[in-house]
Amino acid sequence: MATDLQITGVDFALLHCTDAEASKKFYTETLGLPLRKQWGDMPAYEFDTDNLTLAVMQSDAFGQEFAASSGAVAFQVSDFDSAKAELESRGVKFATDTIDSGMCKQAYFRDPDGNALAIHERYEGQG
Repeated sequence: MATDLQITGVDFALLHCTDAEASKKFYTETLGLPLRKQWGDMPAYEFDTDNLTLAVMQSDAFGQEFAASSGAVAFQVSDFDSAKAELESRGVKFATDTIDSGMCKQAYFRDPDGNALAIHERYEGQG
């Protein structure tokens, strides 16, 4: 079946939060993500990860009920062990030990609102 729909990538992911300022501090200071912009004067922010924009919005300000995401946003890192140690030094508590699949390393943690996050490194040559 022919179609004109051609999805070429993913532009952004959205997470809900209960306190946009606390989330902004976590994503910029703890994770070190550059702040891209605020949504006007609304309590919502976008953070740049080079290949994906991560948006975090305060649910109640948009008339929505808060629910933490259980599906993890996995941040690609170039040196898993160093990144994990640095995050731990910044107070991040990992919910899992390091998972080594033979193709990659990964470990999971949560933001202040309980949204699932991870760091992930593919081994050289693993696509």
